[in-house]
Amino acid sequence: MLSISTGQTLPQVPRIITPLPGPRAQELIERDRAVSSPSYTRGYPLVVARGEGSTIEDVDGNVFLDLTAGIAVTATGHAHPQVVRAIAEQASQLIHMSGTDFYYAPMVELAEMLAERAPFPKPEQGARARVFFTNSGAESTEGAIKLARYYTGRSRLIAFLGGFHGRTYGAMSLTGSKAVQRKGFGPLLPGVTHIPYGTHASLDYLEKNLFTSIVPPEEVAAVIVEPIQGEGGYIVPEDGFLERLRQICDRHGILMIVDEVQSGMGRTGKLLAIEHWGVMPDIVTLAKGIASGLPLGAILARPELMTWPPGSHASTFGGNPVACAAGKVTLELLEEGLIENARHRGEELLCGLTQLAQKCDRVSLPRGKGLMVAIDLFDDDGNLDPNLRNWLVDEAFCRGLLLLGCGKAAIRFCPPLIITSEQIQVALDILAQLLTEIP
Repeated sequence: MLSISTGQTLPQVPRIITPLPGPRAQELIERDRAVSSPSYTRGYPLVVARGEGSTIEDVDGNVFLDLTAGIAVTATGHAHPQVVRAIAEQASQLIHMSGTDFYYAPMVELAEMLAERAPFPKPEQGARARVFFTNSGAESTEGAIKLARYYTGRSRLIAFLGGFHGRTYGAMSLTGSKAVQRKGFGPLLPGVTHIPYGTHASLDYLEKNLFTSIVPPEEVAAVIVEPIQGEGGYIVPEDGFLERLRQICDRHGILMIVDEVQSGMGRTGKLLAIEHWGVMPDIVTLAKGIASGLPLGAILARPELMTWPPGSHASTFGGNPVACAAGKVTLELLEEGLIENARHRGEELLCGLTQLAQKCDRVSLPRGKGLMVAIDLFDDDGNLDPNLRNWLVDEAFCRGLLLLGCGKAAIRFCPPLIITSEQIQVALDILAQLLTEIP
């Protein structure tokens, strides 16, 4: 069993020593406003200087307990020593040579590791999967769209309301999360149909209404689905939903693309969230936690699908040797203890949040798996209350706890998978105190 100690020098709990934001933070925020795109969404004025494990220190010396992991990215914690060592060693040998045109060991080795673990049938000969490396989740989505259309010869795509797959044009066309992400950018990719997520009623509508009227199933290349919706609210689908979706795809020759960008790489207590349901997809998209913070993504496909010819898809930086070196160590750390830690700490988090919900009727029962968990916030009349959610996130920041919103009025909990029981309890204690102070 891997020890999850990281030899940290930062405190393991919050330590706030200045008003927030502090003077150095304020200065950097003002400089940023002058030169940065206004499209960035900064929830609260955190200006990070360094991170270790599950804690973050800002430029003024304030320390925060991080339950965001850089939006579910730093799976092994901030600056895990083994990841840092792998990055430094690789950077001293080879930083870039472009896997599009040349070969190098880290890219081949990580591809082998991912292929062996892909949720596809094991063939009698050859690898379980083929792998294409990207730089991000959006790029993985774009490549999956191209691959599905190329292999099937079909053009239509089906996605789900509430789903998030990225903000580049193809990915944005599939995204159905927030209007602001699409407003003013049309026309988008044609042939995309969105349906509600996670219910058998939605699949009934697809089969009985859409397939018989405006979406001929023989023209659909793929359905893209998150096993657990991420930005849409950490929504877990109804029992049997994913299994039935697989059956629908099989019936009509439609490819099933599973977006594991946020739910994958151990976050739910399994390497991939789809494993909770035992469903085998055709294509899997990865990013976020795959390399502990370095920009890397991947498309995994059944070998018989990834037949596009040389030059049909490529990426200058995808599969960068330094990112792949980090990815190899990340996967090893996950399997040596962090996936198991995610499962156990997730159980503790669900239990603690359930107790908070039982004491406060403004909080929903929690939902999720592993360390991919969320709660909704309500007003006095029982309606979803985004203002209360935003207040809680902001006040938690002032107490040294970093949280993120998602969905309409949800708070998501996606800490580094290295988080401890003690840190989970600290977070719960801060939330419990804030719930007694609701204005």
